[in-house]
Amino acid sequence: MSYRPTHSGTGSASNSLRILEIVARFGTGTTAKEITDALRMPPATAYRILNALVGAEYLVRTSDLRGFALGHAISGLVTAATPPTVPTAARTAMEEFRRGNRFAVHLIMFRNASVRIADEDPDYPLHSVFELLRYPHASAAGKLMLAELGGSASPLPGGQLVKLTENTITDSDRLEEQLAEIRLKDQASEINEFESGSASLALPVRMPNGSLGAALCLTGPAERFTTIYAHAEAARELTLRLAPLLF
Repeated sequence: MSYRPTHSGTGSASNSLRILEIVARFGTGTTAKEITDALRMPPATAYRILNALVGAEYLVRTSDLRGFALGHAISGLVTAATPPTVPTAARTAMEEFRRGNRFAVHLIMFRNASVRIADEDPDYPLHSVFELLRYPHASAAGKLMLAELGGSASPLPGGQLVKLTENTITDSDRLEEQLAEIRLKDQASEINEFESGSASLALPVRMPNGSLGAALCLTGPAERFTTIYAHAEAARELTLRLAPLLF
């Protein structure tokens, strides 16, 4: 069955938009065949445009190299156009948990292999929003997403592990080992990797089917990570309360 996208032109720019629209609608893992079938586009044309979109970071390849997802070059636009919806009950639960805690508590959501800020702590706002959205290998929330996706390279800009601090992991083998540990422990953390002097713990908020939908992130000074980690169990209980409110 073919799909008739909003953009019906035949130029290169129009075809690029049509492909992006298909990937956005079909979701992560959309294959080249699904794209050519939906758009009735010659495979050679589709592959040429797909390679260009991947090169420009508008699309990324999935970890198994069989499909595509929206890339980080477009995630900022998507986030700005359709910010995550957080129900009042979920925001209230977040506010209650924040009371009395002297560290930041953020709610991060995931979509199309990208990080999205859903509920930022108003008392401890994020300082490096661009880096959080663009370099998931460096943040606790991003590592949680990468572990769920099953690989470190595909959702990254150009597949590169950019060094944000002296402690940022830029060796893919070392990162893969860390992602395996994250999958085992069902939580992610980083100390001085995303920002010098800061640390973060990310706990998953899962959808009804068990897949990762969001992360509850506790962030504060690196020297206070032990104190932050002491709240892990209470934070995990909050994730169980948030899940049915968000998904």
